[in-house]
Order: sequence, then structure tokens, then C-alpha cells
Amino acid sequence: MTTPIGSNVLNTVNAGGAPTMGSRQSDELRNNFMTLLITQLQNQDPLNPLENNELTTQLAQINTVSGIEQLNQTMEGITSQITAGQTMQAAGLIGQGVLVPGDRVLLEQDDQGVAHTTPFGFDLARSADSVKITIVGGDGQVINRYDLGAVGAGVDSFTWDGKTSQGESAVPGAYRVRIEATNDDKPVSVEALNYALVGGVTPPDDKGGVRLDLGAVYGQVSLDQVRQIL
Repeated sequence: MTTPIGSNVLNTVNAGGAPTMGSRQSDELRNNFMTLLITQLQNQDPLNPLENNELTTQLAQINTVSGIEQLNQTMEGITSQITAGQTMQAAGLIGQGVLVPGDRVLLEQDDQGVAHTTPFGFDLARSADSVKITIVGGDGQVINRYDLGAVGAGVDSFTWDGKTSQGESAVPGAYRVRIEATNDDKPVSVEALNYALVGGVTPPDDKGGVRLDLGAVYGQVSLDQVRQIL
């Protein structure tokens, strides 16, 4: 849920595994190992037989190979379950609005002249005693400024009322948001977030995990880039 902001004030909403060894390759390795071990036992020097600790070490080695194979199979199963869960989670976002890294804000007017803007937000790395927001036009002109005061760490979302600093309605179009955060006059790391509508989901492939399709303007983003669902 986003909080509307007026021309005078803004209010916050407190709101893998390792490469696996093929089963056939693993079986061949174990068979070769056992063949070598049996050959070694058959041809050992009767006066200098293989010692128990040496035999134990070699048997432990083949057990290690089997253990790694089982571990890889287990990791494959876990990875598949995680991927399936992420895909289902991403599919549930289709048709919903999300906040992702970006600084774009869109302003439109309906037939009655009422302004409608897309939400925006920011992600503060830590608490700040001063957060200032500036709405900027495409030509770099400052449209309006807002001083939020102290804001806690985390994600906050807002809506702009579409007004200029003179209280007039801004021209419909695309605008940018600048976020400045400080604490004791020292900069605080902050990431601007813009609104996008999830239109589809791209399943994971060898190039990466599940990705959300946000349309031609925003392209695709990974699931972990979603900071807030609106």
C-alpha cells in the first residue's frame, strides 16, 4: 500500500550445488578402483603384504566417491525444489505491481483532468535523520521537492500528487526521482525504486534463475530485485 504525498509534505508508510558426476561415470570409476584393488591383492609380495591401514585407506577412498555421488544427487533434488518454489512464487506476481530498482515516475491525467502517478519508493541501508525527495523533469528541471525528515532503515513507498512546487498540475509524462539521505550530515546509502507491472515469468535456464518480465520499458529483472509488492 502506498502513501499519497501532497505539495507540502510526504508521509511514509511504515510499512547449486557443485558439478555432478554422472551415474555411469561413477560406476565405471568404482569398478576400475575395485579391479585395481583386487589385482593389487592378488599380486602383492607375500613377504611384504598390503598392510591393514593401507587397505582401509583405499576402501575409504571408494566410499568417499560413493558419498560424493549421493551428496550431488541430494543437492540436485534440493536445487530443483528451490527452483520450482521460486517459479511458483514468481507466477503469483503476474498482474501485480512491484517496486524494483529505478527512478522513473509516470504522470497521467484522466478525462476529468485528475492526475494519476505511478508509485515510487526507496530502500535505506540504515536509518537517516534527513531524507529529501526531488521530482525532476526530463530536461533536468526541478518540479517539486519534499523533506521527509527522519526515516528508519528499509523500504518505504509513496505516491506523488502530480503538483509542482507552485501548486500547479505538472504536465503528463515521465519524471525522475532523486533521493538524498543523510545522518549527522553524512551520506546514507539509499536506492531509488520505481513501479512496474509484472506481465510474465521467464523460467530459469543456464544463464540464471527465474526472471520477471516488466515490459519493454523495464525489461526483465530477477526475483530478488523486487523490494515491495503493491
